Amino acid sequence: HPPSPNVKRTRSRGTAPQETQLEHPPSPRRRVRPHPHNDRSAAMAMAYKMATEGMNVKEECQRWFMEMKWKKVHRFVVFKIDERSRAVLVDKVGGPGEGYEELVAALPGDDCRYAVFDFDFVTVDNCQKSKIFFIAWSPAASRIRAKILYATSKQGLRRLLDGVHYEVQATDASEMGFDVIRGRAQ
Repeated sequence: HPPSPNVKRTRSRGTAPQETQLEHPPSPRRRVRPHPHNDRSAAMAMAYKMATEGMNVKEECQRWFMEMKWKKVHRFVVFKIDERSRAVLVDKVGGPGEGYEELVAALPGDDCRYAVFDFDFVTVDNCQKSKIFFIAWSPAASRIRAKILYATSKQGLRRLLDGVHYEVQATDASEMGFDVIRGRAQ
């Protein structure tokens, strides 16, 4: 006869099996399988797999960031993920004369990006300050696969960019407006 689902069989070395009554019957495990015609779930699974296996952050990413942070030769750096090589690459670098408007213009409306921005400002005490912002750009028009990939790979890049003061996550330009950046810095 088959064993009762409420009974657990245990056996120690050299002894006969013993049965103990369980307080609660085991819950049946139900495996959810994606529908074979649902391309979205397959894309999401692939993006999750790529992200959890780790992204390769190119050395140039950290080099450009350090030049921005210490030498002040760049105002911002935009990063993108190349899905084929599974690597984070530098997409665009803003010169020292470029401002926040140029950074916003450099972010595509239909694809995700990461960006770091060196925000210079003067405090109420008339002190010149600089704060570095990390921006996770994930517009609503971007693909779901890209959104998942960027969201799950973000911490790997952040660990390498030592010295970021604030993080902003934005899905449209209003969520990362200049007033938002200025308000966070002061």
